[in-house]
Amino acid sequence: MILWINGAFGVGKSQTAHELHRRIPRSFVYDPERIGYFINKNTPNETHKGDFQDYDLWRDSNYNILKYIHDEYDGTVIAPMTIVDPVYFEEIVGRLRRDGIVIHHYVLWASEDTLKKRLRSRGERKNSWAAEQIDRCMVGLSDDVFHERILTDDKTIGEVVEAIAAKSEIELLPDNRNRLRKRVDRMKTQWKQTRFFN
Repeated sequence: MILWINGAFGVGKSQTAHELHRRIPRSFVYDPERIGYFINKNTPNETHKGDFQDYDLWRDSNYNILKYIHDEYDGTVIAPMTIVDPVYFEEIVGRLRRDGIVIHHYVLWASEDTLKKRLRSRGERKNSWAAEQIDRCMVGLSDDVFHERILTDDKTIGEVVEAIAAKSEIELLPDNRNRLRKRVDRMKTQWKQTRFFN
């Protein structure tokens, strides 16, 4: 099974994915974004695109890697990734589904104000790349293909995780961490997601 966690930048995809990983036995977090960084680092600057999702290579690579992991790994694969183009979504998720792979796709949804607040809380400025993508993401994710939404404005990460597990019929491990431990775990996740380059 693959859980694809979609949503605008700053909505909480990575935190949700890593929290799911902590509570789902035999699970693995796969980050499709890393393929984009690999492509940009290993190809001439003259060939680079403004958005690495525009590379056929990015979409093909993510399809192939996810298929490989699914076929070789007896566990749940969790993929946190914003994807708002229905054609690109079909090229990866649709193709995997046609292969008979069970993919539960969820859009974490929040208002523009909530997204801006969450981006500020992780140190993003109002004119950051992520903040400038809010409108594009909200318009794109309004397409019918991205229909399974979880409203997150008034939900904690834990509540979002439980909603995903319930919809996917996954039994979660109990969460016996205290408040401090949860906070430390989320800070570690945020630190790992911080990029110190463009």
